[in-house]
Amino acid sequence: MGVKFSGFVLILAAAGAGAQQLEPRLYSSAPVGMNFAIAGYTYSSGGLAMDPSLPVENAELELNAPILAYARSFGVRGQSAKLDAVLAGGCLAGSAESNGAVLTRDVCGMLDPALRVSVNLYGAPAVTLEEFRGYRQDLIVGASLQVVVPLGQYDPQRLVNLGTNRWTFRPEVGASKKLGSFTFEASLGASLFTRNDDFFGGQTREQAPVIASQVHLVYEFRGGSWLALNATYYEGGRTTVNGVKRNDELGNSRLGGTFALPIDRQNSLKFSASEGITVRHGEDFRTLAVAWQYRWGGGL
Repeated sequence: MGVKFSGFVLILAAAGAGAQQLEPRLYSSAPVGMNFAIAGYTYSSGGLAMDPSLPVENAELELNAPILAYARSFGVRGQSAKLDAVLAGGCLAGSAESNGAVLTRDVCGMLDPALRVSVNLYGAPAVTLEEFRGYRQDLIVGASLQVVVPLGQYDPQRLVNLGTNRWTFRPEVGASKKLGSFTFEASLGASLFTRNDDFFGGQTREQAPVIASQVHLVYEFRGGSWLALNATYYEGGRTTVNGVKRNDELGNSRLGGTFALPIDRQNSLKFSASEGITVRHGEDFRTLAVAWQYRWGGGL
């Protein structure tokens, strides 16, 4: 199978999904100059994955979303880094209740795209493909910043939309420690939101930061395939509408899994699933995703 490296796994929750994303191997290393193209599909059912703090109950919503993504590795001050971009469309259909009224929705359009830069600070040197053959991971420490751009479908007269009509900034720090065939990963980050001045009939909606932690246990099989058990807990995010604070602070946890299967030197498949475990506020949702990844450049 050639040189083994994990590449970049973009867990295919919708691009607009928030702190509930589960992303193993975000801070893994890859040779500089490598490019990754990802095409995938994600299915979500239950609550609204893009914004679980919306004031809805008994949600029975389904989201079908094809996703395209691109990532490139490079070096920063001698350590590996990457830039990735995710673009998704989708069709959302179903019903939910808000203040005792039943709302129905059937809409197709673009989700909010996301851009992110991730920089490893320790333990993942920026090397060529040939030099990468001798690299053995021990401890990696990294940081990232993702920006979600409010370009998705949004109707201010509707409560449920594909886009959020606000910017989101997600700084994060993480670490990855390899022990034999196992790799343990942990990260801590925050989602910071700008104000939505055109929320559901022209109201003003603000949201406090959401703090999220993730842990992943990854097992590597011979031949380059790997399996990850993923968990996240996120809290905060209390909203304020027209100056009135709502009692809707999040305190939710999710559990999921990811399996990566290399096909050849340049192609691989990835499968993922996640489910809510505890929900303090909002509606739980389930996701299933599959992705094809093609990599080139960097001397491959």
